Amino acid sequence: MTGFDAVFLSYDEPMANSLHSRLQRTLGGMVKRLHGVYGMRRAYRLCAEVVDREQFFLADGDFAINPAFDPSGVEPLEEGVSMRVWRAANAVNGLTYGYGGLKLIRRSALREMGEAVDVLAALPGRIEFAQETAGITRFNQSPFHAWKAGFRECAMLARGSEYGMANDGARQRVEAWTTSHSGEFAAYAAVGAREGVAFAREAARDPRRFDHLNDPSWLRERFTAGHGDQAVSG
Repeated sequence: MTGFDAVFLSYDEPMANSLHSRLQRTLGGMVKRLHGVYGMRRAYRLCAEVVDREQFFLADGDFAINPAFDPSGVEPLEEGVSMRVWRAANAVNGLTYGYGGLKLIRRSALREMGEAVDVLAALPGRIEFAQETAGITRFNQSPFHAWKAGFRECAMLARGSEYGMANDGARQRVEAWTTSHSGEFAAYAAVGAREGVAFAREAARDPRRFDHLNDPSWLRERFTAGHGDQAVSG
């Protein structure tokens, strides 16, 4: 194991147990597990309370790490940097970027996190984006989970990236999401992406509605209302 702690943050992902075990094998030691915490902002903040070191790896419950990833070569964050994000290959649309990727993050930054729809965009300090691809984001574990990923990501991209990404880059990613066609449940990711763009247009008149993107119950109800109760819980 490296000099960093590690946390696997899951909520209801069907493959979470196996992906947690895979992360432990790759990192070479105990990876702490935080599961089922309601509210994304609260869950991320609680991660800071289960680790013993200032800097730690953080992986979401649908992240499948590349077994070839070498944690021993990872450099600590420099002063003023709150988080480093490794790229993840998207399971349905061919994109490879920071969405769903592995993170190295500061405990103190999570404790000081501000308010943002894209929760980790509200960390104090700078955010680094590594060019290495550390794994695959396997959010497409059920119709609901695929839909939710497309809906949330494209609603936030259509609203305007809180990481300062140029509009052209955001449009290209939205186009890729809305035409997702490879991988299991890709059609649900594409539909979710299109519905997320429409939601962003509606919510532009009442920005407080964007808080729904971090509410698991609201997301599940929205999916069920439009697509039937096809969600699969882990």
